[in-house]
Amino acid sequence: MNIQLIRNATLIVNYAGVRFLIDPFLAEKGSYPPFANSLRQDQNNPLVDLPVAVEQLAQVDAVIVTHLHLDHYDARAAEVLPLDIPMFVQNEADADKVRQDGFRQVTVLGEDSSFQGISLSKTAGEHGRGEVLQRLGHVCGVVFRHTDEQTLYVAGDTVWYEGVQQALDTYQPQVIVVNGGDNQFLQGGSLVMGKEDIYEVFQAAPEATIISVHMEAVNHWTLSRDELRSYVEEKGMQGHVLVPEDGESYAL
Repeated sequence: MNIQLIRNATLIVNYAGVRFLIDPFLAEKGSYPPFANSLRQDQNNPLVDLPVAVEQLAQVDAVIVTHLHLDHYDARAAEVLPLDIPMFVQNEADADKVRQDGFRQVTVLGEDSSFQGISLSKTAGEHGRGEVLQRLGHVCGVVFRHTDEQTLYVAGDTVWYEGVQQALDTYQPQVIVVNGGDNQFLQGGSLVMGKEDIYEVFQAAPEATIISVHMEAVNHWTLSRDELRSYVEEKGMQGHVLVPEDGESYAL
């Protein structure tokens, strides 16, 4: 497989000969207001440019949208993606919205979904802890399996909790993508994984390759790449936890 970080949680995943676009957040730098009640209220989102032309990102075989928050699926994505492209979403509510945007091949992911011979299994996630969960709604991750590839688990917008442990136990992935920017509002704590959450993933899957994305791209991030890289060294996770720059890719 080849995994390329585009920006934030947006990925291009080439898996068993199929090209997937995950969580398309495709607007130009500064197109949207900052997320309220959080850091960097003087900076519009996204904070950084796309590292590749947006037209290139539309040249894929299928799209997976883990949930419909702006930084995972935006108006620019609905504008530039072909309306006949296969779209996978987490539930019927998200499917209705994506169909309203004009997409004609929308499928709700389940535990036993598939696409062109690749098994796609939806996994649970919790977009924060405590009261904030009521405001942020449902999210998901997805596990990719094929006889010619290592098992890939894209965890989505979740913190470390028993559902992530269950996915690791069930699927035994060799490659794990986590959203690791420790994004937060001013109250309520982490919305996605911070460095301690990533360490929990490492302890639960010490032989896996872990790739941390969703970093430094929207105004409410709190964990920088440099801080995470230092923590990786401190905890002896070198070679197991990768922290890519936008546009960087890995062949695995």
